[in-house]
Amino acid sequence: MSYEVTATRRRPQHFDDLIGQEFVAETLKNSITSGQIAHAYLFSGPRGCGKTSTARILAKALNCETGPTPSPCGTCTHCQEITKGSSLDVIEIDGASNTSVNDVRQIKDEVMFPPNSSRYKIYIIDEVHMLSTSAFNALLKTIEEPPPYVVFIFATTELQKVPATIKSRCQQFNFRLVSVEKTKNLLADAAKELGIQADDEALYWIARESTGSIRDAYTLFDQVTAFSDGHITYDKIRDKLGLVGVDSLNDLFEKCASGNPGDALIVLDGYLQSGISIEQLISNSANYIRSLLLIKNGVTKESLLGNAAERYSPDVLKTWNTIQTERALSLFLQLYRDIRYSLSPRYELELAFSRLCWLSQYVSPAEVKTAIDSAHALLSGTSTVEPDASQAVAVNNQGSKESAANIPPAAEQEIPEQPVQHTTSDVQNIPHFSALDEIPEKSPPPADISEQGQNHPFPDGGALPPEQTVAAGNIRNTSDTNIQASSVSPAGSPVNTADTWSNTDIPPDGEYTPDDEIMTDNSDVQEEETDEPVSAEEASPFPDDSADEHQSLPDPQQTALYTTADGRSVTIAQLRGTVTAQLSVNDAMTASALMQTLSWTVQNDTITAQIESPYQKARLEQHSTDISGILTKMCGRSLNFIVNLKETVTVVQSHEIPQQIKIICSVFKGSITGGKK
Repeated sequence: MSYEVTATRRRPQHFDDLIGQEFVAETLKNSITSGQIAHAYLFSGPRGCGKTSTARILAKALNCETGPTPSPCGTCTHCQEITKGSSLDVIEIDGASNTSVNDVRQIKDEVMFPPNSSRYKIYIIDEVHMLSTSAFNALLKTIEEPPPYVVFIFATTELQKVPATIKSRCQQFNFRLVSVEKTKNLLADAAKELGIQADDEALYWIARESTGSIRDAYTLFDQVTAFSDGHITYDKIRDKLGLVGVDSLNDLFEKCASGNPGDALIVLDGYLQSGISIEQLISNSANYIRSLLLIKNGVTKESLLGNAAERYSPDVLKTWNTIQTERALSLFLQLYRDIRYSLSPRYELELAFSRLCWLSQYVSPAEVKTAIDSAHALLSGTSTVEPDASQAVAVNNQGSKESAANIPPAAEQEIPEQPVQHTTSDVQNIPHFSALDEIPEKSPPPADISEQGQNHPFPDGGALPPEQTVAAGNIRNTSDTNIQASSVSPAGSPVNTADTWSNTDIPPDGEYTPDDEIMTDNSDVQEEETDEPVSAEEASPFPDDSADEHQSLPDPQQTALYTTADGRSVTIAQLRGTVTAQLSVNDAMTASALMQTLSWTVQNDTITAQIESPYQKARLEQHSTDISGILTKMCGRSLNFIVNLKETVTVVQSHEIPQQIKIICSVFKGSITGGKK
């Protein structure tokens, strides 16, 4: 009897023999039992997982003399002919060799004839995705409405290449890869049949190398059996196939973990001189580091590691943490991709192992961030320590604070936080960053602020909050006498005058009054009084004859009141501020132009404003409808908004304009103007 390979000898002959495809087997058996036999099946999945074998078992189940039955006998004429591939009614077609539309037309002509001696005429088309588009289109009508005695079984490894019109006419079954444990058990049974001893470590290696394909596992098993002399061991596989064993890799990676690049490169050279290929060494190293990563994450399953967890070097596991091991694995995965285009693959490999020698110093970005945060907390002194028992403050369920009995009454109200008292060992544990040595010390606050005792909200400078700015504006609107009497304490420090506001000074909710509209011409406040007499001319801010007029007449924007439909009285400044605030939400440019208007006047139901810029005037006119709508909504009556351009008088120069002024006017597109006389 001629030799038969293990993959052919152990081909499944019954549905129960399909290992790893239990779902497919049970579904087909139930369909045959209930008589629900489809006219087209589509089997898809990786190579060597049982697609063609399942198609032949299905053909025997349908044409068996005792069938249709989910358990074909395998001894009748039809079953034996299907097993041998000589049945006239079960036609196997290679889709890769018969791709043209003419081959499909031949099938269409043959299906018109009933089977020769069997119950069904079955067409098994392997690698069906190789058919041309015209061939697929020619099959559509035949697959959709075939004769009742015809069954199509398609098998493919690339389901995405099969047209959707074919998929929709077939029952689809997806075959899965077989697990390493099940593959190892099948190999053990095959070795037992041949009377060969096989170590579990060797069988696990064969199962992992097959990557879930039973046919690949049997093929590699036959190759190993040929040089094993009746006893398959991992050492024989390593020596004959040029592999690097776990013990050899332990020696190499221990040199890298100890930080000895010279010793590591010498060991590496010895492996390469022995005939091990660079690609194989990279692959074995990647598998070794992957096993280390699994062990560090608590995975010790031998089917995943390929070896017992005790065989891996404890020194390497102790030296590298999980992040560093992940870094090493990514280094070798990238190395395998780079050697195809490298000037010298050996140089790339030596560089990779040289980098592994300082891998113990690698710090991930997450660890750097954690160290910087710890150093920042230490240097800034923001951390606090737990208070002593004598200084503890208990908070009850109602939120009240109950102090300890030995705390004096003055300390019951507030206990200041105490900075952390760091010891020398704590400081040494924090990583040192040279960049922090160059940070200048923070300058102390200005002396005048510390002397006055003010708690400025922004010690480093900056504008006051809006509520303080408004308060300051209201203070300026009061008379000089009231300012001197109520705003300045006897010690000379300003006093908060927000409590002296009247209800008329507070704008309604949602309205905003700009500071430049609240301030009046006489807003200058004399903060310090002197004993020296001041003349009338020096005290007046208007040296001309109109001083009395400016001092006696208040700003009409602040005093002019407008009565709304609901009886409220609002000032022109409040109207202007509210419109500006609402426009700034969606149209900041228009709000900015509205803030530059000079004065507003109300006449009947029309509000007129003046502005100096023609561009801003055009923008306000473009959005005058929106402004009028906001004013109408505020006041409860219809209001129109009109903007006019303020007239300016150009001063005629009696002398020649300097060249520098001309250049500035040319660059900034400006002109020389003068005020009204």
